This record gives sequence, C-alpha cells and structure tokens, in this order.
Amino acid sequence: MSNDKLNKILLLFSKVNPKPKMELKFSSDFELLISVILSAQSTDRMVNKVTKSLYGIANTPVSILSMGLHSLREKIKQLGLFNKKSVNIINTCIILINKYQGRVPNNMTDLQSLPGVGRKTANVILNCIFNKNVIAVDTHVFRVCNRIGIIQEKTVFDAEMRLLKIVPESFKLYFHNWFVLHGRYVCSSKLPKCSICLISHLCKFKHKRM
Repeated sequence: MSNDKLNKILLLFSKVNPKPKMELKFSSDFELLISVILSAQSTDRMVNKVTKSLYGIANTPVSILSMGLHSLREKIKQLGLFNKKSVNIINTCIILINKYQGRVPNNMTDLQSLPGVGRKTANVILNCIFNKNVIAVDTHVFRVCNRIGIIQEKTVFDAEMRLLKIVPESFKLYFHNWFVLHGRYVCSSKLPKCSICLISHLCKFKHKRM
C-alpha cells in the first residue's frame, strides 16, 4: 500500500474517532496491567465483568497478595486459562513489590520480565499508560492490516516491525485502538461489514461484502 493511501486511511480514522479508548475498564496503571494479563483468550466484556468484582476488593499488588492464590482463582474462574493467569498475577505482584516499589515499569524489558506479560501486553501498557508511540499487534490489528493491504506479513513480530516503519509518528499513539475497534466491529474475521466501512474504497480486500 502506498504511503498516500495509508495516510488517507489514518486521517479518516482520526476524524471519526480522534482519541479512541480501549474497552478494558481500569482506573490505575496496575489495574490495566492486570486486565491485559486477564484478557488473553478472553473478551474485554468478560474481563470487565470479572474485574468489576475483583477491583472492588483488591486493586493493588499488596491487596491481591493478601487475597491469596485460591481466592484470586475463584474471582477470575469465569475466564479462560484462569489457573495459569492467577499464578502469573500473584507472581507479578511479588515482583512489582520487591523490585519496582509496587509500580508498573515503563520499559519493554522490565515489563516482559513479569509473568504473563508478553510483547503485545507490554506494548499495550507502554502505549496506553505511558503514551509511547509503540504499536501493539493483537489478532485484530494483524488481521485487518494484512486484509486491507497495509502490510503483508506472516508473523505478529514482523507486522509490528513493518508498521513501526511505515506508520507516521503522529498516528502511532492511537493506531492500536483504531484497528482493534475496526476489527472488532466492522472488519470482523468471518463476516466483515464492508458496506458500512469508511475505508472500503481504500481497501485491497478481494472479497468485499457490499
């Protein structure tokens, strides 16, 4: 895709939704970290349902450790991989307290040292909390960017590297949220809503559903 066409797509998104918000609900850096860890193989809607109850009881590393593993597991058992997630969260809280004074670190290396935090999760934290111009590539971002022709990459990492190279700095801050929302509500995996898509005229997808 040409730079001109990419810029037109990003300008359209920025006009319709200048400052897109992620759909996970949180009121602190730590809450977002935990919510993103919980979001693996779970919908934001389900995560928000679980964390509404969880954060009412415990929303700091100390208070979650005070709950203990069993109680935490019970609180999040509606989510996929809840056993693994509960262990990761407990261990993450221990590391945050012992190494970072209970604060969420603000760099990729330290974030990825936390159990349950991979590159995508770290990028979400850096982008949404610390306002860094990084691009978190999740399943929606990867699918949409490949489908419409912005990139042609086979791995999430290669997609991220390519997007960082071609997306103008002025659009990087909101790129992730624009494409997550677009992939979730318009450019869905099985039945994309091409007839209501504001960028359909700029899209290279060969099987448009008009």
